[in-house]
Amino acid sequence: MTETDSGKVSLWKLFTAFMRIGAFTFGGGYAMLPMLERECVEKTGWVTHDELLDYFAIGQCTPGVIAVNTATFVGKKHRGFIGAFMTTAGVVLPSFVIICLLAALLNSVMDIAWVQYAMHGVKVAVGVLIINTVIKLVREKIKGLIGYVLSIAAFLLVVLPFFKVSPVFVVIGAALIGIVRGLIIERSGTKA
Repeated sequence: MTETDSGKVSLWKLFTAFMRIGAFTFGGGYAMLPMLERECVEKTGWVTHDELLDYFAIGQCTPGVIAVNTATFVGKKHRGFIGAFMTTAGVVLPSFVIICLLAALLNSVMDIAWVQYAMHGVKVAVGVLIINTVIKLVREKIKGLIGYVLSIAAFLLVVLPFFKVSPVFVVIGAALIGIVRGLIIERSGTKA
């Protein structure tokens, strides 16, 4: 782990790590998960794999961008408020600069055919990154029959148009089911 003499992770290291993540990941929060995992779990050891997935899950349930929320949690863990600020600034800065540049050029380049072709290619790549993340999450986090039943029910409630259930209510419902299940297991003395 990269640390300062006081044993704390350097603010500069937090900022630059998340600036790299923000600069080299396209497609939003889901597409950022593999890079967050590589940087924060494998390379630096700032968080465990399970902690990162927990931060990511909480980031999905709270207002704002998932990647920004996750970055904020990692920074807060190591350096409190200032760490949260530095990681958030790091992950947002590249996008802010790129968006400002693109906004200035957008109207003049979107009519160019090769730009449109490039954007279609980027959309496909982002879709693949998201599918890869979903597959990893399913393999690592969904365990047992109740996990599969909950995940299928949540998917259907959110995706099928005739249900029209907000993902917020699905998350809250799943959390309540998890709490009830945990209490039942705890009271019965059996192992999950």
